[in-house]
Amino acid sequence: MNKIALVTGATSGIGEACARKLAVNGYNMIITGRRAERLDALAQELSALGVGVITLEFDVRDREAATAAIQSLPPEWQEIDVLVNNAGGALGLEPEYEGNYEDWDTMIDTNIKGLLTMTRLIVPGMVKRDRGHVVNIGSVAGDAAYANGNVYCATKSAVKALSDGLRIDVAHTSVRVTNIKPGLVETNFSVIRFHGDKERADNVYKGIQPLTGEDIAETVYFAVSAPAHVQVAEILVLATHQANGSTIVRR
Repeated sequence: MNKIALVTGATSGIGEACARKLAVNGYNMIITGRRAERLDALAQELSALGVGVITLEFDVRDREAATAAIQSLPPEWQEIDVLVNNAGGALGLEPEYEGNYEDWDTMIDTNIKGLLTMTRLIVPGMVKRDRGHVVNIGSVAGDAAYANGNVYCATKSAVKALSDGLRIDVAHTSVRVTNIKPGLVETNFSVIRFHGDKERADNVYKGIQPLTGEDIAETVYFAVSAPAHVQVAEILVLATHQANGSTIVRR
């Protein structure tokens, strides 16, 4: 059987691109997300490539649903080789003292607790088999806070710390851990951040050529396809005219 990869948040953006990239390279795919119709459409596309595909509809914030979904996998699908913890996002762009409580909860529960849930469910099997690769999708925002980014930046700082901590915890095994830290990527990320305000979202990318989901998927595949003795611990990927989380030159 081909190697198996599980990608969370596979219904759009970086997650969808990662699922395509891994499938093209022969991985059987477990794709998860909250939108069944998007999962089904992607599953049909990936199946046409000749790989096996299983869809799991759940929200990573729901620990019971995530646990039940993983436990429902057929035995031959439970030996997951690559876990891409992609599900996440940003909501709002206000000063910390004016932030929205519900936005905070959603970001913390998805970006941190959801990632932890999936790690807890999948990595014990990797440790037992002495093989596997965890790829966490972090952000340049995890390196330093930027104006009005406060809680989102904090969650991505947590992704870095959790990636580093897991790498230490599995160092006695052959399991590898990679933190991918994208800068500006044009997906539906900003539309979600601004609660559907497309005009405001488009302004985020005005005057600069941003990265694409496919650019990040290429980076993910670079890490997982490295020789077994090579652990790509962390990759920061920025648009050419972006220097860090807050320095962007628009033309």
